[in-house]
Amino acid sequence: MLHTVDIQVRTTLADYEAFSHLAPAVDALREAAREPARQLEGRTVWMVNSTAQGGGVAEMMPKMIGLFRELGVDARWVVIQPEEERFFTLTKRLHNLLHGAGDPHLAADDAELYREISHTLADHFEQYVSDGDIVVIHDPQPAGMGALVKQRTGVPFIWRCHIGLDTQNASTRAGWEFLRPWLEPYDSTVFSLPDYVPDYLTDEADIIHPAIDPLSHKNRPLSPHKLTGVLVNAGLLVTTNPVVTPPFATPALRLQADGSFAATGQDEDLGLLFRPIITQVSRWDRLKGFVPLLKGFVHLKEGRFGRTGELSDRHRRRLDLVRLVLAGPDPNSIQDDPEGLGVFQEICGIWHELDPELQRDIAVLSLPMTSRKVNALMVNALQRCSTVVAQNSLQEGFGLTVTEAMWKGCPVMGSRAAGIRAQLADGETGCLVDASDSHAVASTLDYMLEEDKQRAVWGRNANRRVYDRFLVFTQVRRWLEALSEGIGRAAS
Repeated sequence: MLHTVDIQVRTTLADYEAFSHLAPAVDALREAAREPARQLEGRTVWMVNSTAQGGGVAEMMPKMIGLFRELGVDARWVVIQPEEERFFTLTKRLHNLLHGAGDPHLAADDAELYREISHTLADHFEQYVSDGDIVVIHDPQPAGMGALVKQRTGVPFIWRCHIGLDTQNASTRAGWEFLRPWLEPYDSTVFSLPDYVPDYLTDEADIIHPAIDPLSHKNRPLSPHKLTGVLVNAGLLVTTNPVVTPPFATPALRLQADGSFAATGQDEDLGLLFRPIITQVSRWDRLKGFVPLLKGFVHLKEGRFGRTGELSDRHRRRLDLVRLVLAGPDPNSIQDDPEGLGVFQEICGIWHELDPELQRDIAVLSLPMTSRKVNALMVNALQRCSTVVAQNSLQEGFGLTVTEAMWKGCPVMGSRAAGIRAQLADGETGCLVDASDSHAVASTLDYMLEEDKQRAVWGRNANRRVYDRFLVFTQVRRWLEALSEGIGRAAS
């Protein structure tokens, strides 16, 4: 029912300090950590969520816990593994409700299922927790378990929510009311944005932005040789030249005309090193806006988006060559997202209805999850090959794929979802767009592709904004403050 995830720390603070542009951030973290680390001495900090792979929470956890430990804090990671599959179907529905989508009518059977699984999980997790520990529960899946163990043990408990919507409707109200009895026992809560905090939690809520690790496999610099090696090993680039490293055990798989998935064919690859490329990498979630992005790209290629004026020869050539990459994890590999396979199949169905020429210009990629390192390197390489990175989410709790692309100096076309607006300054680090309007998507992509010089400015500004606000050093410092405050509240 519960699984402790082993953390292999490969990057130390000294490794970051070796990079001159990161050294000031490391120095600031060391200074800020001294007093909180002293207060946390002798205590265990438990981080609990619902999956060890796939999604931003699972990606952030290893680095955050590793830095906690290096700063003198005993931090550990536990993942819940309930045996009842219907539980994740229910929590996915809650996820959608908190994003304002789905049927708001939750039945008594839903509440009973959540209560039953939460009690079973609590019986197991209670054995992990000792007096003096402090526990952070992430998102709705383990929230009920955490509330029960909080009431049984009395140790400080914090609920961390990574999702939400900046407006209210019947769906959001139903989701928050369902969770209310399970959230009120917590000592405090943490949200990504103030807009997401429900009224009944405003007095106990803190704000901590998610963040990225600049030296992770997903975000570290890739030399030209390393970049091309990753593409070749992933099956995304065809070459007659040898590369140093062997092919990955499982390549990226591209949707084929016959409905199968295969690595890039020998006749033609995606042209990632040569063509203008628009890329979106996300989980296969309906709220990620894959479908209007795909339709917007079709409008872009067909010129059906209300453009006036003559095209330059250079831009006409660019539009002829541009390709769209829609990439996400193998949909069978994400335990806590049972809807992912259905969304993936819907996207594949739309692709199959397109003309063969458009099919060649739109790559639907399934990225393997058998190795976190390999998956992260594939995402890194795809983003670095992109002329524009898109994150067309209809709703987005935060959207670390935006942060990742901005750190790489890639201009981003992002939706106006609250999590993306918090990162992407429209006209300064990229462009915001109405994600549901495929014609607006097409027009914005056309503008961004045409503006060569402005793309370079957007990229530089984006990199600086991430450095100032969204690197892991800032996140860890804020968490140390929150944990220290949690101990103080429990003692008062």
